[in-house]
Amino acid sequence: MSTEPTIFERSSPGRTGISWPQPDIPERPPADYLGGENLRADPPRRMPELSQVDVIRHFTRLSTVNYGVDTGFYPLGSCTMKYSPKINEEIAALPGLSRLHPYQDERVSQGMLRLLYDMQVFLAEIAGMDAVTLQPAAGAQGEFTALMLFKRHYERVGEGHRRIVIVPDSSHGTNPATAARCGYEIQKVPSGPDGLVDVSALSGELSRDVAAVMLTNPNTLGLFETRAAEISQMVHDVGAFLYCDGANMNAVLGIHRPGDAGFDAMHFNLHKTFSAPHGSGGPGSGPVAVKSFLEPYLPVPTVGFEGGRYFLNYDRLESIGRVHSFYGNIGVIVKAYAYILNLGSDGLKSVSENAVLNANYLLKRIATAYDVPYGERCMHEFVASAVQQKAHGVKALDIAKRLIDYGFHPPTIYFPLIVAEALMIEPTETESVETLDAFADAMLAIAEEARSDPETVRSAPHTAPVSRLDEAAAARKLELRWGGTGD
Repeated sequence: MSTEPTIFERSSPGRTGISWPQPDIPERPPADYLGGENLRADPPRRMPELSQVDVIRHFTRLSTVNYGVDTGFYPLGSCTMKYSPKINEEIAALPGLSRLHPYQDERVSQGMLRLLYDMQVFLAEIAGMDAVTLQPAAGAQGEFTALMLFKRHYERVGEGHRRIVIVPDSSHGTNPATAARCGYEIQKVPSGPDGLVDVSALSGELSRDVAAVMLTNPNTLGLFETRAAEISQMVHDVGAFLYCDGANMNAVLGIHRPGDAGFDAMHFNLHKTFSAPHGSGGPGSGPVAVKSFLEPYLPVPTVGFEGGRYFLNYDRLESIGRVHSFYGNIGVIVKAYAYILNLGSDGLKSVSENAVLNANYLLKRIATAYDVPYGERCMHEFVASAVQQKAHGVKALDIAKRLIDYGFHPPTIYFPLIVAEALMIEPTETESVETLDAFADAMLAIAEEARSDPETVRSAPHTAPVSRLDEAAAARKLELRWGGTGD
């Protein structure tokens, strides 16, 4: 595809696509209502001038260059970029839900309040926990909320001296960042040769100064922490809490409940696990589920039910307060609610079974050409390594760029950090075997190119509107203003 000219380059002086109506109020000089000191000295730069059809065609052409879950396979490991069923989008757009004002009286909001109440119950059951807040707006904010709950509990019981949070090196990168944001010191523990937490190393770090251990399960290597219950006992023996990063719950729905393994709190990523992935448009949602002894500290309001009516409960004296305006990102919650109701318990279990099946199928297909350092089996995702290809001068970044030429979005690269030249691949449960085979064939073809024609891979992509960018310069010297000639 040739590069689409910018809207400024398409501009032609005097051309317009609209007709402004005559004002129906008296015109006044701007200084009268803005104040002379607030007026700019120079006129604004001339805006692009185009006909309506030129504008429509310009942005339609640009839209065809975008890549998303509705246009192609999106194997972005850890992010769970799966197809989002359109029925969920339609339900979230129903006027009675989408047009509901957050300050609307509870008496005429009973339908929405019931939806939110039921969602709390659903997530508590799925997690094996006792109570839920839907307020956090993303997974990282869910982590933050849970650690603040822990902190409030320690303050209440006179153990505010606990200042350490232990984070395995196979956890999501937000875990240590969240703990630091909450004022904790971070202690990292390594993975063992099997890719799971080194339990002996963890044991050596546990003490009465530890507030919590944050465990991603399944972890970022796509492996299930089989000793989670044992780890839970060790953590609780020193009076600390065990937190589950539940971002990878799409691998264990209906099969494993973190609460049953001894976790004290966890967060969900509704926008990953239950419809509405990042690429489907819309914000995130990171509800937190907790055991009963942490329930008094949940953010206000929660949704209660009493006397035949649903209500927002602000009467929580020990609450940590708000973590989000109103009651979270309602649109995402509604989509997830529809997803759960549509699938039911058996359907949710099938989601995980298919996610695991697809990931293992893809792993087997490409393991002949790429190293897979940890295990011959995985859960919902796996981490391959391009160390073989690097011997020919081809890095993981080059492979990711070359995949664009084959029509695929690249997987996550260089994460987790414990795998050299990491390629983190998650096919999700929504992809067909034909799509998986096409992706595997592309990966195998690129591996062969890395051996026989490495320069083709190193210089990719060749079919995209632009090829390699100076990514460091783009991040540090970002220019968003049109720099062409003219007014």
